[in-house]
Amino acid sequence: MLHITKRYPGVVANDDISLDVRAGEIHALLGENGAGKSTLMNILYGLAVPDEGDVLLDGRPVEIDGPNDAIHRGISMVHQHFMLVPVLSVAENILLGDEPMANAILLDRAAAHRRIRELGESFGWKIDPDEPVGNLSVGWQQRVEILKALYRQARVLVLDEPTASLTPQETREIFEVLRRLRAEGHAIIFISHKLYEVLDIADRITVIRRGRVVGSRIPSQTDEDDLAELMVGREVQLTVDRGESHPREPMLVVAGLRVNDAKGREVVHDVDFQVRAGEIFGIAGVAGNGQDEMVEALMGLREVTAGRVTIGGWDATGASPRSLHQRGVGFVPADRHRYGMVLSFPLTDNLALNEYYHSPYARGMVRDEAAIRANAERIIAEYDVRTPSADVPGSSLSGGNQQKLVVGREFDGELSLLVLDQPTRGLDVGSIEFIHRRAIDRRDAGVAVLLVSAELDEILELSDRIGGMYGGRLAAVLDARTANREEVGLLMATGGREAVEAVQERAS
Repeated sequence: MLHITKRYPGVVANDDISLDVRAGEIHALLGENGAGKSTLMNILYGLAVPDEGDVLLDGRPVEIDGPNDAIHRGISMVHQHFMLVPVLSVAENILLGDEPMANAILLDRAAAHRRIRELGESFGWKIDPDEPVGNLSVGWQQRVEILKALYRQARVLVLDEPTASLTPQETREIFEVLRRLRAEGHAIIFISHKLYEVLDIADRITVIRRGRVVGSRIPSQTDEDDLAELMVGREVQLTVDRGESHPREPMLVVAGLRVNDAKGREVVHDVDFQVRAGEIFGIAGVAGNGQDEMVEALMGLREVTAGRVTIGGWDATGASPRSLHQRGVGFVPADRHRYGMVLSFPLTDNLALNEYYHSPYARGMVRDEAAIRANAERIIAEYDVRTPSADVPGSSLSGGNQQKLVVGREFDGELSLLVLDQPTRGLDVGSIEFIHRRAIDRRDAGVAVLLVSAELDEILELSDRIGGMYGGRLAAVLDARTANREEVGLLMATGGREAVEAVQERAS
């Protein structure tokens, strides 16, 4: 990609960017949220047209006319938000738009299933082509996306935040696949905010800041601190000192909580815990162990089948999201598209979703547009949401800037309880540092903070106490001051017994 420039109203997303990727190479692309990485890859994948510059494939200039054209040229992209249809099977998702036909009328389903199984088995994946994608874990959905690209014989594979929702074990397995693809001659573009992963997997690293290339590195000649400073343009504190907490009375009390999933199966079993005012209680867990359903039940998004939830002595069991907000509960959901935003709404409206119906944003039935705009511009500036204006729709922002928008809205105002579910997923190091500091500031102001995360480093860095979700139950709770990474990993992976034994052995 040579001298690529792409302009949108009020912003230059790509400013004279050049990037080359070789066959048999994993090339990492780094940058802050909104730096222009996704725009550049959308141009390569045919989702956007550059205003200036050229794309060369095998040394020859090409004009990529949409994703179908890109796929036919051997270019595939696995997006940060998976492009899968949950109600369709694995095979139907992989074949969608490229169905093999036995004749002019009939789909050759048997041949397709056979090829999908063989392709999966070649990577050690035993995958059922008939399984609905909606039944799969996030890690297996990631595998389906990669299989879809390989089924279509991709030579250039773009992976946008491929490990954002994966466990450490799943990440290791995906990395083994990427190394094998590299050895087979595939060209891989790897976009990630996890600097330690980039240093582990990449052959070369290109860093973009505010739409321009600001540097290139070889992993063996750099480190996380250097890359972070190159991305952000300043020295970044990768680990925030949380200091001492001063917990007070219990604010959130959960007793005997039981919750079912969408199919009516119980996935949260008799969970008990407390979060005190002035502390961060971290819950670590591998995806699929009931954390999502538990948080949804706490926030009025899913029915509580048994048990009791109290907030500041108020019975909040089954309370609506609005009544929870009125009681000073902030909520950053794991799925910002489903629960955090209305993508078609402008940023002004998205930042007033909790408050639009009363003063100062409304007088009776009449909206106060000036107050709504002032609120939006304040939060956008305070949380460094990269946008040309407050009037653009939420869908126009990068994933990381969408997350900062939701965080800014939910951290704002007078809070008694703050529920953070994967709050920094997909964020760059500068944004993670900023949000971690804000979470600690909220804790120090006396807010009770419940942190649910699959990121071990985040749990260890922020939490005062740590519990683990395993098999729908809350495993043993550890003191974060004495717990280490291995022990919290055991807490997640085994349900607590080995973790507790390790702590006791080390203490003795």
